[in-house]
Amino acid sequence: MARYTTVDEFLAGMTVPEQRAKVEGLIDWVASTWPELELAVKWNQPMFLHHGTYIIGFSVFAKNIAIGPEPELMDRMRADIEAAGYTTTQRLFRIGWSDPIDYDLLTRIIETQIAEKADTTGLWRS
Repeated sequence: MARYTTVDEFLAGMTVPEQRAKVEGLIDWVASTWPELELAVKWNQPMFLHHGTYIIGFSVFAKNIAIGPEPELMDRMRADIEAAGYTTTQRLFRIGWSDPIDYDLLTRIIETQIAEKADTTGLWRS
């Protein structure tokens, strides 16, 4: 498996053009909607940070994009995420390649993370 240090490398490693376009569009949407967030690659996946604390990350798999807020927020928003048609695990939810992206749901997740982690000094909730 390739090791990525930049988002451009991550995207270039995606071999299906439609999937790459979907992930790139999602990353661009987050970056333009919240320009105060820092886009980084950690653990070989693109993620957004705010003052050094984790907000949301994206992984790609053969069948889906995995979206990872923190587990605490997943627990609280699981019903909304599943109501949007996405499958969940303890730490993430999956958007199938042919599924639409629920931007309203993502907005609520990201806004909640930013607000709740305003005073967080580490990468994760303590």
